[in-house]
Amino acid sequence: MYTVKEIFCTLQGEGTHAGRVSVFCRFAGCNLWSGREEDRAQAICQFCDTDFVGTDGAGGGKFDTAMLLAESIQEHWISMNQSTSNRYVVFTGGEPLLQLDEELIQALKKLHFQIAIETNGTIKPPKGIDWICMSPKDGSQLALLQADEIKYIVPQNHMLPNKSHIIQQMKRFEQMNFGHFYLQAMDSPALANHLNLAIQLCKERPLWRLSTQQHKLLNIP
Repeated sequence: MYTVKEIFCTLQGEGTHAGRVSVFCRFAGCNLWSGREEDRAQAICQFCDTDFVGTDGAGGGKFDTAMLLAESIQEHWISMNQSTSNRYVVFTGGEPLLQLDEELIQALKKLHFQIAIETNGTIKPPKGIDWICMSPKDGSQLALLQADEIKYIVPQNHMLPNKSHIIQQMKRFEQMNFGHFYLQAMDSPALANHLNLAIQLCKERPLWRLSTQQHKLLNIP
């Protein structure tokens, strides 16, 4: 059984694959926050801006088998394009690795999909994923020390942004095996200040690149 908040077609808005046509499958549930506002202050991840609770989003629901979910993802892709080439699905959440498994991966491979995930890095992924983006959260225990890209949100405490702590974390991640290093400003009413911080940090440590949420800037649904 797979519990899905929503499935939708869009362009990837962040990181290396920004601009790529994608089907997004958002799983319900996360291991770093319940998704309930009353629990946010005690959660490890306190800045999430995504609704991943329940199954009431467009295309959401409970899917009894991997093939049923894979076929629903395929239907969304076909609504854009009949071709079997360049099919791309991004699993997100919440935390997608609570549910994504080898059975679902193999079902999607049979339907010619490349598979990407956006994970907090606390769960080891199954085999067969084509692109892994890890977005670590301060205070969590990482199980994933390598990925295709890392996307570190700064600052992670908007009430007490601590530049020296952020640089310490960046240095730590630089010792791990990532193909691409991204900083992304936390989206909040103080976004302009956070963006300036991210730009300054990229200038100081040029291994890192700035990732912007292009889908928000361009109002892409």
